Amino acid sequence: MDIQLDRLLAAYCAPALIGIKPANLVACDRALVPDLPRKLRIYREAFTARGVRFEIVCACETRYLLLVYHVQSLTRQMCDPRVRRLLSRFGYPDTDGLDASLYHLKRRMAQNDGFPHEIGLFLGYPVEDVEGFIEKGGRGCKLTGHWKVYGDAEAASKQFERLSRVSRAVTRRVERGESLLEVFAA
Repeated sequence: MDIQLDRLLAAYCAPALIGIKPANLVACDRALVPDLPRKLRIYREAFTARGVRFEIVCACETRYLLLVYHVQSLTRQMCDPRVRRLLSRFGYPDTDGLDASLYHLKRRMAQNDGFPHEIGLFLGYPVEDVEGFIEKGGRGCKLTGHWKVYGDAEAASKQFERLSRVSRAVTRRVERGESLLEVFAA
C-alpha cells in the first residue's frame, strides 16, 4: 500500500471506507500519487470483502478525481425515489442500476464545463440540500460543513461531527504508521 495514498484516503474517505457514508470523493494530485490506476489494484483487492470500491471518475493532466464508495450503501441511496427523480432531471437513466448511474456521472463530469452538483446525491447528501444548492447556486444556506445545508441544520451538524470524528480517528492511526489495510483489518 502507498503511504501518501493511505493518508489521502484516511483524511477524505474514512466515512465511506467504514460504511457510514455511501461515498466520498477525493482529488488526487498526480505528482503526489503517481500511477494511481496501478496502485488502486491493491486497494481494490484489499477492500473488496468490505464492499468498498475505488473508481476514477475524472482525470486530467494534473489530478484524478477518485470516488470511494460502499456498494450496498450507494445502491440503497440510488434506489431512493427522491434521488431518482432529481437525477432524472440531469438525464440519468431511469434505473436502479448503480453501474448505469456511475457511467452517466462520469460522462457528465467529462462533458461539463462546471461540476455536476448532483454528485452530492452519490455522496449521501440529503436530497433537500442538493436541490437547494442547485436551485440557489450555493447561496443562502443555513449551515456549511461537509456540504451546504438547506434542510435540517441540526441533523446535518450532528452528521458533520460524526464524519469528522471518524476521519480524525482513521487519520491518527495512519499518521502513527498503520496502513489502511491494517486499520481496516477484520
